[in-house]
Amino acid sequence: MVERRQWQYMTVFAKAEAQLEKDFLEEHWDWKGGIPRNTPESMIPRLDAFGRDGWELVHMQPVFIGNNADVLTVDSGRGLAGWTSTYFCVFKRPE
Repeated sequence: MVERRQWQYMTVFAKAEAQLEKDFLEEHWDWKGGIPRNTPESMIPRLDAFGRDGWELVHMQPVFIGNNADVLTVDSGRGLAGWTSTYFCVFKRPE
């Protein structure tokens, strides 16, 4: 009989904010013209911290968050398109 592995899951909204990780960004990349305000690389230290705690990132998607923590990804009825620096992340680790 094959033993089934049990997983623990966690969801997080991660925001790309260069100002919070300026030292990290300057140390690892040569930003000609300055560091972009919402560069996704600014999330690396936070994602690495989850990894050190045993969490594996299994999904990441840019999203818009509503007032009730609801998520808008596509509004085809209105043809909504926009810019976002917020990402919906799903992590898992063994129980």
